[in-house]
Amino acid sequence: MIGQFGVGFYSAYLVADKVSVVTKNNDDEQYVWESEAGGSFTIRTDTTGDQIGRGTAITLYLKEDQLEYAEERRIKDVVKKHSEFIQYPIHLYVTKEVEEEVPVEEEEGAEAGDDAAKDADDAGKGEAKEGDDDADDEEAAKVEDDEDADAKPKTKKVKVKKQEWDQLNKQKPIWTRNPSDITAEEYGSFYKALTNDWEEHLAVKHFSVEGQLEFRAVLFVPKRAPFDMFEQKKKPNNIKLYVRRVFIMDNCEDLVPDWLNFIKGIVDSEDLPLNISREMLQQNRILKVIKKNIVKKSIELFQSIAENKDDYKKFYEAFSKNIKYGIHEDSANQEKLGELLRYQTTKSKDESVSLQDYIDNMPETQESIYYITGESKAAVENSPFLEGLRQKDIEVLYLVDPIDEYVVQKFKEFKGKKLVSVTKVGLELPKTEEEKAAFEEVKTANADLVSVIQEILGDKVEKVVVSDRLVRSPCCLVTGEFGWSANMERIMKAQAMRDASMGTYMVSKKTLEINPNHPIVTELKKKTDADRNDKTVKDLVWLLFDTALLSSGFSLDDPSSFAQRIHRMIKLGLSIDVDDEPLDDMPGLDGDDDLPALEEDDDEAESNMEDVD
Repeated sequence: MIGQFGVGFYSAYLVADKVSVVTKNNDDEQYVWESEAGGSFTIRTDTTGDQIGRGTAITLYLKEDQLEYAEERRIKDVVKKHSEFIQYPIHLYVTKEVEEEVPVEEEEGAEAGDDAAKDADDAGKGEAKEGDDDADDEEAAKVEDDEDADAKPKTKKVKVKKQEWDQLNKQKPIWTRNPSDITAEEYGSFYKALTNDWEEHLAVKHFSVEGQLEFRAVLFVPKRAPFDMFEQKKKPNNIKLYVRRVFIMDNCEDLVPDWLNFIKGIVDSEDLPLNISREMLQQNRILKVIKKNIVKKSIELFQSIAENKDDYKKFYEAFSKNIKYGIHEDSANQEKLGELLRYQTTKSKDESVSLQDYIDNMPETQESIYYITGESKAAVENSPFLEGLRQKDIEVLYLVDPIDEYVVQKFKEFKGKKLVSVTKVGLELPKTEEEKAAFEEVKTANADLVSVIQEILGDKVEKVVVSDRLVRSPCCLVTGEFGWSANMERIMKAQAMRDASMGTYMVSKKTLEINPNHPIVTELKKKTDADRNDKTVKDLVWLLFDTALLSSGFSLDDPSSFAQRIHRMIKLGLSIDVDDEPLDDMPGLDGDDDLPALEEDDDEAESNMEDVD
């Protein structure tokens, strides 16, 4: 049967060896049905038992190891879980301990009077006598107290045990009422009773569906996310399924999708059978319709929260990951969920904007939505990838949540605008015809430098190209359109259970883009034009490549070699003889293969450093 056998008569045999049912109809005799679940039962006329008059009485003869079900606490727990909202009252005969006032016996009263007098005498010995007027007042007050004492009988409080019928299902099913008749306080008390949360809910959606399928639901959005929201061992959801106000289960995986696991509430169906099994429930068409409606109404609820800026800020801080998870998982509702996204941008300062606001602020010539992914806002706001876009006054979204990398893999377009990463190849900035012609001339002029850099770096990069996205930086490394970005590569390397083989086909080949207008690049061009085999060029190209790795968000494969190159440049800047330390002894550097010795004297080396600067 369903769940923990809360529904179904035969579940009684889980705790009882024998079940007896006595029933009486107004127009018939009283009968007894008895069975020990051995495949047989007996029905007989009840002539010896107590006459119940009308109705049915069920008696369970509990097993020795199930006697806890006769305890008051256990019975209350079972009723609260499975039958708290049914329309018929459920009463339990309980024993309560209450305080009552009873009259004091005469002897006890006399003893109490003597004790009081003795206490008064003791207290009087330690007090000084006051004036005659005070004495008269005290005497008058004493007379009045004596009169009151004579008028009121003396009593005492004692604890008395009483037995009475206590109704267990006093909580009314709020979802059966008209939403317009329910106050915010009633919703709040129902939410707290349902979830055991100490805080009020953030928003509520109360609705009913009628037609071929009929059900009612109340959905709540909490104010804060649970700490274990994405734990795999956590129960699938917080939606309780009822059938005609009888609880069925609270962990039905097919009732809401995973990304909505923070929604709390109830669903009460009139169409599902009470004795439905878990397997039948998973195959039931009605459940699929309920799930579709819950998702639809939940999105409407989120949109209503978004109308209040302060409330939506709280909601987004708590559940933004769920919204992004929904975009990745629920392709049918991607567009609606995309409207709920909020990101900081290069123009928004500390405020977050929606994708619709971004589109409204776009210039007419802009055809795409540009974004950059990274570890944090601080890491991306000064990225070299943004220089060209800032120069053309193009706004760029900051996607700094790790889950954003997964979102953009599925979320390619919004309202007809393509989402474009500024860290990947294929970025085309708006240009005039004159700018296009001038850029082609620059590419032709730097063809030899590009060829030399390609030869030096070898298979470290797929190709070297002249860039139009850089303004202040000499170079940057971009990845392929369909492979991992630098940020995604960092995220995947941090996975404890990652598949190392995935990196062989998902890590993109890197493309080095150089800025032809930067002083370092123009000086390199002069050196290569003078001598393609200049050893200084090789040293500087490797140093530029390593710095481009860092500024573009990648990690260094050989940090020690990079450190030695930096130390060598420091020595040159300080006019220290670089030949004092043999290259063969430096870790990570194998003679001329990685870091060739410079064949100038100290004066020439110093002048070269000044030229590079």
